[in-house]
Amino acid sequence: MHPRVSAPCRPSPQRAGRTPRHVSRSGPKREIPVSNSRTKTAIVPASHSGSAGPYSPGSRKGNILQTAGQLGLPPGAPHLRSADQYPNLATQVLQALDNVTAVLAEAGSGWADVIMVRAHLTDTAHFREFNTLYSEYLATEKGSLPSRTTVYVGLPAGCLVEIDALAVLG
Repeated sequence: MHPRVSAPCRPSPQRAGRTPRHVSRSGPKREIPVSNSRTKTAIVPASHSGSAGPYSPGSRKGNILQTAGQLGLPPGAPHLRSADQYPNLATQVLQALDNVTAVLAEAGSGWADVIMVRAHLTDTAHFREFNTLYSEYLATEKGSLPSRTTVYVGLPAGCLVEIDALAVLG
């Protein structure tokens, strides 16, 4: 077995000072500066004005963007009332993906920058339908789909799915 040798990661000199262009699935192109900052920034789309807890819908540090888990309900909606209005898996999966898209767009990003998705389902019987809906939603990303982990969990009453994403910008 050979020992691993790794070099420190540094931004490429060609990228320094450039402003990359990111395309969002749900909105116009936005330009954001390449950041070498070590400051963590909260990403809060206007649609996500009220969180259900003490967290940000997204966090960015340098060129790394992590979304919080997005439920399949409209952002800021009370869980119990909204879950009755969104009773099926298809509606909740599409809403959760739209919620993730909104956070990505607010950071000037889009699904093309996403390298990892975590999907949390409440029922193993939902996997096939979820997979179909997810594939259709990301159909424009063929050939560059992000890695994905799917787990089965308990979520608030009536919630069937939660999705989060990790993106590398630039």
